[in-house]
Amino acid sequence: MADRRLKFWGWGYEGEGPNDDAQRRLCERTSQRFGRALRLAPAPRLDEIALRAPRIAPPAALNAICSSAPYDRAAHHYGKSLRDLIRGFRRQYPNPPDVVAYPRSEAEVGAILQWCDSAGAAAIPYGGGSSVVGGVEAPAADSCNGAVSIDLRKLDRVLEVDTASRAARIQGGIYGPALEEQLRAANFTLRHFPQSFEFSSLGGWIATRSGGHFATLYTHIDDFVESLRVITPTGIIETRRLPGSGAGPSPDRMFIGSEGTLGIITEAWMRLQDRPRFRAGASVAFDDFFSAARALRQIAQAGLYPANCRVLDPGEALTAGAGDGKEALMVLAFESADHDPAAWMRRALQCCADHGGRFADDAGRTRTDSSGGREGAAGQWRRTFLNAPYLREVLVRMGIIAETFETAITWDRFEAFHQQVMTAAREAVSRACGHPGSVTCRITHAYPDGAAPYYTVTVPGRAGSELEQWDEIKRVVSDRLIGLGATITHHHAVGRDHRRWYERETPAGYIRALAAAKSALDPNSILNPGVLFDPIR
Repeated sequence: MADRRLKFWGWGYEGEGPNDDAQRRLCERTSQRFGRALRLAPAPRLDEIALRAPRIAPPAALNAICSSAPYDRAAHHYGKSLRDLIRGFRRQYPNPPDVVAYPRSEAEVGAILQWCDSAGAAAIPYGGGSSVVGGVEAPAADSCNGAVSIDLRKLDRVLEVDTASRAARIQGGIYGPALEEQLRAANFTLRHFPQSFEFSSLGGWIATRSGGHFATLYTHIDDFVESLRVITPTGIIETRRLPGSGAGPSPDRMFIGSEGTLGIITEAWMRLQDRPRFRAGASVAFDDFFSAARALRQIAQAGLYPANCRVLDPGEALTAGAGDGKEALMVLAFESADHDPAAWMRRALQCCADHGGRFADDAGRTRTDSSGGREGAAGQWRRTFLNAPYLREVLVRMGIIAETFETAITWDRFEAFHQQVMTAAREAVSRACGHPGSVTCRITHAYPDGAAPYYTVTVPGRAGSELEQWDEIKRVVSDRLIGLGATITHHHAVGRDHRRWYERETPAGYIRALAAAKSALDPNSILNPGVLFDPIR
């Protein structure tokens, strides 16, 4: 249904990613790193995948926009987490959607929901399929009469631009690159760049409360939503366009982060920005991670609001090719469409120096081209960050467990928290895998009152047991996060994988209120059942 097909397994379009020579070199380097002779097993092919027969078929009126072809069903079976990749690599596709629908209009979205409602079929909203928490999987086969994945990629246009208010009405299925390209004509940008930017959609960002490019101030998609249009089984909900309101609980906030359980986001008015013209970037080295974190706290509390202000521990910097493994690194950047940010950069570098930060004499100089912050260690980190999703499928084929977990915690608890989480993660890795592997951390987002640390686990798995080993590591670290008062997710969402810990951190009364809202909007509980909460029976 598209000129270029996304891989049914792995990341990106078919034919893209590291070539055979690059894969071989990665296998050699990884073997040397972990002292194991690793082998690169072949990737799964579509003709190797056995899918059960579809349980339901669309009505004749929807045939033109529906498919039960093996590619479509396999490609919509999983998201892109390590658990998804391992199961796909094992050729395990036991519970695919029966039908994949590609609506071309809001009316067709409504018609698909009506069909699902009458047929007792689960309706699973699908943006780019980049979920890493089980957010696009079908519910258990015995819990519904069938499952329909509703892929919104054809709702892919910027419909209207309000230049006076600096906002745009945008369809929910548009992918990141197309969104930015269409806004470019008006010299605007949304400036929201999650790691999945290339293969994720606006509606998906809103439904999962995506975290993006900005490390401070505008950290989540929430900050850019002006109003929403949502299709539910009981009708359309459209919120009012306003710069702010004190009129009761915000209706937008009910749908932002609802992960497809309350409705399908078909349109949103989004707050835009002028495209930046001035950029300043710097890399700052520190003797240790906590010194860098203290500098980050000072910057966050000074109200400087850098666009990028990420801290990499020594191991993370080494893995990214941005350090020697002995120093922590801060990647710092400011940008503006209106003014030279040199004064803000100078003050931020002074904050770094207060905590022993070291940087080049010419660090932070302002550029008016696209190179600001993209050279040196900062540039290397950025390239590694964007290439990482393409490498994970190669690592899975080697039997390497490579996955992340992220959270947020207040500054007063951060240092003790980080030490306990690192200890728990390292012990869990060694116990589950019989190898110390690697556990590293970077701080991705910073606030005046706290930070969002993001941890990476990399370790050789035991052949055939990698999924079970990761599940054990994930359980241990997630229990520790919740036990220490942090959140199960700062920006990866809840989905099916995080739900048990979400229920522990969220007040029970609030979950009951969400379930009641679902009962009003989706009385037969067809929308993404099992994600976030159980329906009221």
